[in-house]
Amino acid sequence: MSFETLNLNPQIERAIKEVGYTEATPIQAEAIPAILDGKDLLAAAQTGTGKTAAFTLPMLQKLSLKKSSGKRYVRALVLTPTRELAAQVHQSVRTYGKYLKLKSAEIYGGVNIQPQTRTLRNGVDILVATPGRLLDHVNQGHIDLSKVEFLVLDEADRMLDMGFIHDIKKIISDLPHFKQSLLFSATFSDEIKRLSKSILQDPVMIKVAADNTTADRIKQTVHPVDKSKKADLLSYLIGKNNWQQVLVFTRTKHGADKLSKRLAQDGLPSTSIHGNKTQAARMKALKAFKDGRVRVLVATDVAARGIDIDKLGQVVNFDLPEVAEDYVHRIGRTGRAGNAGEAYSLVCIDEKHLLHRIEKLTNRTIEKVMIDGFHPDPSIKSEPVKQRRSQNRRRSFSNRGNQSQNGRSSREGRNFSRRANA
Repeated sequence: MSFETLNLNPQIERAIKEVGYTEATPIQAEAIPAILDGKDLLAAAQTGTGKTAAFTLPMLQKLSLKKSSGKRYVRALVLTPTRELAAQVHQSVRTYGKYLKLKSAEIYGGVNIQPQTRTLRNGVDILVATPGRLLDHVNQGHIDLSKVEFLVLDEADRMLDMGFIHDIKKIISDLPHFKQSLLFSATFSDEIKRLSKSILQDPVMIKVAADNTTADRIKQTVHPVDKSKKADLLSYLIGKNNWQQVLVFTRTKHGADKLSKRLAQDGLPSTSIHGNKTQAARMKALKAFKDGRVRVLVATDVAARGIDIDKLGQVVNFDLPEVAEDYVHRIGRTGRAGNAGEAYSLVCIDEKHLLHRIEKLTNRTIEKVMIDGFHPDPSIKSEPVKQRRSQNRRRSFSNRGNQSQNGRSSREGRNFSRRANA
């Protein structure tokens, strides 16, 4: 489907052409007409499918038809699980809406609240926010959500995963009853279906791929290896294959820092991002990676949400994730927008049960390839990784239900460290 057939505002079409887009992706072709018709939407779409434009373009279209008069109120609210994703979505809003007379803003925790307060008091039409910091502003009277016409929950599965369910419900209680609501998730889990029933009215359901499957265009490979030799194998693979831009996932913050330093010692320019680093440090590291000044970016799951890198060739799971769905999110960083991609997992004997869960979830057996010189020692006994995240998640749900509303953005920051030591 050509964007021209959608009859969008000429100013929006102009912005689309400037970024070089002509044909809508499958999620855009299905979602945009439904949203323009005023329907609520429940969409299963992984990263790299064009889902941000799928809700941004029709949202801008409908807002542009009604001019603001007098004071500006938030008319469209987009909730995201992380700061990085909020920044990415807001950039899309600015890109596609650059010729429209609409004001937008992004707010999230981990940064000074005062500049955000000034921006909100001046009035915005479109607000992209993380739940905790948004509630800080609501509780302090900095923002009025009574005029919201559009609500978008982006990566709703991740927000539930991070324990934001109580925040989301509190925010929704402050919104008008009559509004258009859009919910995007990588998968249609039972929790997502329950949440959608409480938010959406007779929604259009869209699936751009089967539940919990990974893209066929991503070549997936497992390299069995002893835990003690993982770093050596990673350096070997990067050097032998001459990978110039590699995103590597670790299970913990400490592991990310340790691996990044080790790779640098091996002559591979590397940096890391995780929840303990400031927002400024994380954005600096990501920019260095995108600009090609570092060859390897080592990240934890939470910190990597919202990373959008065109034509990223390789993703490596240095540690397998404790929750199988995270594997889908991780490898979705490559093979984006129709490009080919490769995902490699370095799996030790302790992680075999995690690999089994991933293969069951994705309904495929991932090819195992032994590398000469790195064959696992058969005498090593398995000590399976304990799944800490589900325990942390239960604590998160319980704690957030009992906490007062004040200081939520600081807790939002702590959620990063609480979640599986990410």
